[in-house]
Amino acid sequence: MDVDGRRTDATVLVVDDVAASRFAMGAVLRRAGHQVVQAATGGEALVELDVRLRRGALPDVALVDVNLPDMSGFELCRRLKSRPNMAGLPVVHFSAASLPRGSRCQGLDAGGEAYLVMPAEPEEIDAVVRAAVRAARLRADDQALARRLSLVSETVVTIQAARSLQELADAAAEGTARLTGGPAAVFVLAPDDALYHGTSRDRTSLAPPGTDAHRTVAGLLRRLTRGQAGVQITTVPAPLWPAGFFRPGMEHDARLALIPSQDGRASVCLATPTRGARRVNPETEALVARLAQATVLAAEPLLMYQVERHVALTLQHSFLPRPHRLPELPGLDVVVRYVPASRDTEIGGDFYAALRTGEGVLTAVGDVVGHSLDAATVMVEIRHALRAYCVEESDPAVLAERLDRMLQHYHPEVTATVCLALIDPGTGRTRIANAGHIPPLVIRDDRSADYVKAAGPLLGVGLPHPPPTELFLEPTDRLLMVTDGLIETRGTDLAASMGQLRAASAGALPGLDALCDTLLDCFGHDREDDIAMLALRLAD
Repeated sequence: MDVDGRRTDATVLVVDDVAASRFAMGAVLRRAGHQVVQAATGGEALVELDVRLRRGALPDVALVDVNLPDMSGFELCRRLKSRPNMAGLPVVHFSAASLPRGSRCQGLDAGGEAYLVMPAEPEEIDAVVRAAVRAARLRADDQALARRLSLVSETVVTIQAARSLQELADAAAEGTARLTGGPAAVFVLAPDDALYHGTSRDRTSLAPPGTDAHRTVAGLLRRLTRGQAGVQITTVPAPLWPAGFFRPGMEHDARLALIPSQDGRASVCLATPTRGARRVNPETEALVARLAQATVLAAEPLLMYQVERHVALTLQHSFLPRPHRLPELPGLDVVVRYVPASRDTEIGGDFYAALRTGEGVLTAVGDVVGHSLDAATVMVEIRHALRAYCVEESDPAVLAERLDRMLQHYHPEVTATVCLALIDPGTGRTRIANAGHIPPLVIRDDRSADYVKAAGPLLGVGLPHPPPTELFLEPTDRLLMVTDGLIETRGTDLAASMGQLRAASAGALPGLDALCDTLLDCFGHDREDDIAMLALRLAD
């Protein structure tokens, strides 16, 4: 190093067809502390550069004679600048021949850094080489910083679009890995101590860390972020940091960027290894800290949603009767299933009911439009209103109209679907009112299944409801009522899904439990909406 901090160990490619000139130039450069690589022609120079590129060791600067036997020095410069992997190599042209001023401009236009007129003083040659290398390194640093800033921006956009804490952790881990050039892991510790963990794609999936490792990390995050404000950068040595998060089965010291949420009840950690991987420089580490801030800001609304979802689920479960707590329904066998949507999907307003009335048994399956705590709350109101109305009224069409008026009065912005079925267990007479819902299926003993032709407007829109559809159930018939969460799939026509449901129901084994279990096995995996299902038949 010079006293001003400039490097003196640059590697210089000298391209000159005169051996004596190459020797003299090389001697001057070596005395100045540089390493020298030589080529006699433009073709030799390109071959040498290709070899060094494959090794990852391009020279720092090229000194190129203007007059080469196979191509001009300007043409060689243009070829270098046209190759993306060599475009950053600074080129200094030189010539001992007397050239017009326009030739010097031609060299600059070709992408050269400078022009030396030979013979030149050794100090001048050294100074030009230093200046060209220094300028190239500054440009490379600026370009690298711009790339890193672009990566941060891209990652921030991705994590802000995450629909779940797991998606967020995966996106942040991948962005951190791209930013640092090595493996990365990201952790989000929720208020309920649930730990969401994402790793970059360059980490093989073999032998992932187990429950004990996650428990250790959760404990570290709780201790390290207690009472903290803002981003903290710290290193946790390998004995304290579990093995396997960066490379399967391997221990690493971990460099952590830690930040708590605004209320201090949750925290985010971006982790990278400090052993066996390229060290992160201070500028990149500052960008990792910025990425940690963006990650915790994106995590906070998702964490709030987790709390809201828990409240909504608790509300639903507290008001929907458990299957073993259904009321006694003389003359009917009834089986229900309720499956909440997948963990990272919004809560819905699905419900079911089975109630005794003066004219038989009223069953209902419905769905409040929307996915939120509000939808779950309205669902509870509809269920309670239905229970109250059927004390004095049994006609399902009348009940649908009353529910419609209730929604218009108290929740004019909300709509819902519901299917109501009134069954007389003694005769099998069944009256069905359908308000915008999937119609019930009747599955016969001959393994056929048909939808009941019952339709009507949504609840909450104020349109008149038609008289109920009437049919008679045979003792061997099964009546199935479901919400659309069972079969509705984004991008698939609902009519096609209903056809699949009808075929699967017809092929199910006898019995109500077998019917419900078959349908859940066929359709009920990783659904984006809640599933409510009620199946019944006349008791033996």
